[in-house]
Amino acid sequence: MNGSPSPAPEDVVWDLPGDAPHRMSLLVLPHAGGNAHAYSEWREHLPADVRLLIGQYPGRGARYCEDLPESVDDLALPVVGALPPDTGPLVVLGHSMGSLVAFEVTRALQAAGRAPAGLIASACRAPVLPNQCPVHPERLDDDQLVAAIKERGGTDDGILDDPELREIVLPSIRADFAIDDAYRCTAPGVRLDCPVAVFGGDADPIVPVDMLGGWSAVAGHPVAPEVLPGDHFYFQQDLSGFFARLNPALQALRDSAAAPA
Repeated sequence: MNGSPSPAPEDVVWDLPGDAPHRMSLLVLPHAGGNAHAYSEWREHLPADVRLLIGQYPGRGARYCEDLPESVDDLALPVVGALPPDTGPLVVLGHSMGSLVAFEVTRALQAAGRAPAGLIASACRAPVLPNQCPVHPERLDDDQLVAAIKERGGTDDGILDDPELREIVLPSIRADFAIDDAYRCTAPGVRLDCPVAVFGGDADPIVPVDMLGGWSAVAGHPVAPEVLPGDHFYFQQDLSGFFARLNPALQALRDSAAAPA
């Protein structure tokens, strides 16, 4: 990403506080081709004392003029650098490719002595595994790539069908899928120091339920996935039902972080 302008922290991490002083923060990392705006409605479903932080990747929103990302580090490290210092207990959550970004954010925070209270991975393979369902965007023309995105879901078809909007969003989508295709953590014996929880959809064709337990390899403890009805973007089909499961998980992680060692 040589030559990119240095983004403002508020453009890298959106800060959406609730109506009460925050006792913890939730950092959300979007899926491949996703952006912070797609997750802003989560504010309405979180407790008032949970501060919502959302990562915004290069090539979209106020970061549109930056170089496109070429690696997970290009997605994760600016987020780490832009996090506000007063998060309180921090839970890092990623969806799909965002879970891999969340994993690397967690590792970076851990290395800096700022280990979060927990990591929540959603609809994603374990980071030590190769991508079992690559998109190969380099082999696809624009129409083929749009068809592949529509098949996966998660992006408004109206954007993909509008020629001008499509021209704006496709470059970052291509870049993200290339990163997701290639990423695999090969650090020997990598373990996270925080609890790990995993969510997924029972009809996800991209990351089937039986793959979700692979996160145990980096958690250092057996992971029992929370499985909800739906496909790869299961939470979009029942956002209230998703938060009925997510909010108790956040509370448990906050309680664990507050408990004496």
